[in-house]
Order: sequence, then structure tokens, then C-alpha cells
Amino acid sequence: MIDLKDIKGIIFDYGGTIDTNGDHWAEVLWDAYKKFDVPVNKEQFRNAYVLAERAMAKFPYVRTDFDFKDVLRVKIDLELSFLEEDGAMVFHEINHRKLCLQLSSWCYSYVRNVLQDTRMVVNTLAQNRKLVLVSNFYGNIQTILKDFDLDRYFQEVIESSVVGVRKPDPAIYQMGIDAMGLPAENILVVGDSYGKDMEPAMILGCHTAWIKGREWKHEEHDESKIDFVITDLKQLI
Repeated sequence: MIDLKDIKGIIFDYGGTIDTNGDHWAEVLWDAYKKFDVPVNKEQFRNAYVLAERAMAKFPYVRTDFDFKDVLRVKIDLELSFLEEDGAMVFHEINHRKLCLQLSSWCYSYVRNVLQDTRMVVNTLAQNRKLVLVSNFYGNIQTILKDFDLDRYFQEVIESSVVGVRKPDPAIYQMGIDAMGLPAENILVVGDSYGKDMEPAMILGCHTAWIKGREWKHEEHDESKIDFVITDLKQLI
């Protein structure tokens, strides 16, 4: 197994990795729904979550100047609207706007708390390694990074909606490798998804660190192929 001291560059995933320390965003949002006693079950929520994600990927709901609180409001507003259309919620009994604000504010605070630890990890790793970010995002990742004081750590940011390639296509990770200017064997890819992060990284010859938190769904995987299986980004330092 490779020693982390031999790694000269690191490609990070963002959502579900740096911002939640390994937990899938559906699980974080579900925590918020439970916190505010939203009267839906998890299956109803999951269906609304999927529909909202598809809508945000297809239509320009998110502007480039949106910070993460703006993104959360769009995402949760869509979820609540889909729940209403599905008949899972009745909004003459629930204030849609108030609930959206409560849920988005809770999630935003959650990320800020997580980043107290994960920003320290990124900062430490950036001291002696090149860092590149590769993310499936909505076109505003640069605004997100500035909002959370993360933009200064990354040599390059490769965002799916900007480059026109999405994970798990290895081509988006190849862009990260090219931007780093290092051989793949000297690069570590860190992400929370086996299928979207680890598999394309292995195809390209990169080393891998899979952060395992609460998953959206069980993914078929072979952990023996992964260089580092971790449960906290602090294990990288």
C-alpha cells in the first residue's frame, strides 16, 4: 500500500466529502426533516429528493452567484413542492416558506460546523501538496468555495456543469489530473462515492481514499481495491 507521504497531489470531491465529512446529502437533509417534524416518511422524502436533484440538473434554478444557503433554499423548495404535488403534504396546514427557511438554515449551519474540521484538513494538506477539486455541481461551486473560505486551497476547480462532463465519466477526473500536471500514480482521489469517485480514479491509475459515511444507497464495491478506507477526513493527516 502506498504511503500518504508519497502522494504529491490530491483531487477532492466536494459535496458529500468536504462539506459533510462523508455523509450523503440526502441523509443530512433527512435529519433536518426529522428535526422539524416534517410529516412525511423517508420513502416520500427520497422520491422528492430525486425529483428535485433531476430538476436542478436539467433547469437553471441555480445562478452562478448563489451561495450555499441559496442552493439549499432552491433544493428544499423543490422538494416541498414535489411532496405537495404527490399529496404527501398539505400546505394549508404547513407554512411552506417558513419550513423551507428552517430546513435550509439548519443544513447551512450543519455544513459550517462540519467545515470547522474539514477546512483544517484541507489547509494542512495544501501546505505540501497540490490540490484540485472535481465536483458534480450546479455552476456556482466557485461562489460556494468563497463563501466557505475554501477557494484559496485549490489550484484548479473542475465543475461538471461548466466542463460538460459528469461523474462517473473518468474524463472529468482526467481533467483534474491534467490540471495538476502530475502522473496519476502520484495523485490521491478522495471522495464519498465508490461508483462516482473511486472507480473512475482507479481506471485512470490514481490512488484512492474512500470516505465512508451514511450512504444514499448501498453500492457494490470491493474495498480491497481501495488504498485507504476512512470514516473521517482527519485520518488523511
